[in-house]
Amino acid sequence: MRLIQAGDFTAYPDALRFVIATKDAGMLIADASSSKNAALFLRQIQLDTFPREHGISSPTLRPGLTLRDYFDADVSGRDFAQGKPDPEIFLTAAHELGVEPRHAIAIADASAGIQAAKAGGMAALGVARAGDGDLVVTTFDDVGTTALSEGRLATRKALRRTTTASRRYRATVSGSAQPTPAAATCTD
Repeated sequence: MRLIQAGDFTAYPDALRFVIATKDAGMLIADASSSKNAALFLRQIQLDTFPREHGISSPTLRPGLTLRDYFDADVSGRDFAQGKPDPEIFLTAAHELGVEPRHAIAIADASAGIQAAKAGGMAALGVARAGDGDLVVTTFDDVGTTALSEGRLATRKALRRTTTASRRYRATVSGSAQPTPAAATCTD
């Protein structure tokens, strides 16, 4: 907790770029981390300095904005009856976004999050986990955000691994202790 309060950590730059890109694409985003420290962590990440440092321009950013403020919903750190792989945290995030689970994509960095997404009827985007998600990437820079806003999961490089092309996604929920973004995305 002291490290978080002191700001002695580094957020994943690819995750921050992805969050900004999904929001710029008009998607709703939520954070759904099981971590009790997630809100404190997200408040420490200043989204007005990161874009300047990385040459990013975005109409959705404003001075003083934190990553916590950037999410449309945050269900992180809440007490749920069961943890992942139970889908309750992701279903709650989708509900708070006003999005049906079938129109949501959950982003997870662990198998339990992928299982929770699928159990909740959501598409799953796995980060650095082989074989669990509908699309697995090692960096968010590989995710095709244009395809995502069109309701498809695809890599930016090839746009060929789309497994859910007929679904229309409106939200991303992220369930990661690190700010793993979402667009009615439920982040793990």
